[in-house]
Amino acid sequence: MNYKLKIKLVHEDAKLPYRANEGDAGLDLFSIEEKIIEPGATALLRTGIQMELPKGTEAQIRPRSGLALKHSITLLNTPGTIDEGYRGEIKVIMINHGKQAFKVEKHMRIAQMVIAPVLHVTMEETDVLSTSDRDSGGFGSSGQ
Repeated sequence: MNYKLKIKLVHEDAKLPYRANEGDAGLDLFSIEEKIIEPGATALLRTGIQMELPKGTEAQIRPRSGLALKHSITLLNTPGTIDEGYRGEIKVIMINHGKQAFKVEKHMRIAQMVIAPVLHVTMEETDVLSTSDRDSGGFGSSGQ
């Protein structure tokens, strides 16, 4: 099925998100501003785009692996969720885990956006849950 993602450019420096390679899951998002992010600091970066998601979907905002590996730059609230009904400007919360200041340049690819389906479920309160092999095993229970 082919879904349509409507994008509105709301700033003169905004760029349409795009897939760097055919078959990529993520669409690259671009900064419309220059900003220095000091070590340990966070920054809210504007993309200059608004969008209308297809019905029954969400957008997940995820870090770019190259920025994480080379500069220790990642995103807070990862993945960030953009709900179907949101129409405001898409912004990205970046954090510098590195030891040096990092300069975000205008038109730099700062994040990737994955469009994913959302299941809408009906809640049912119960006193009994089925058992599973894992059961209540949580943090570290797999031996890793």
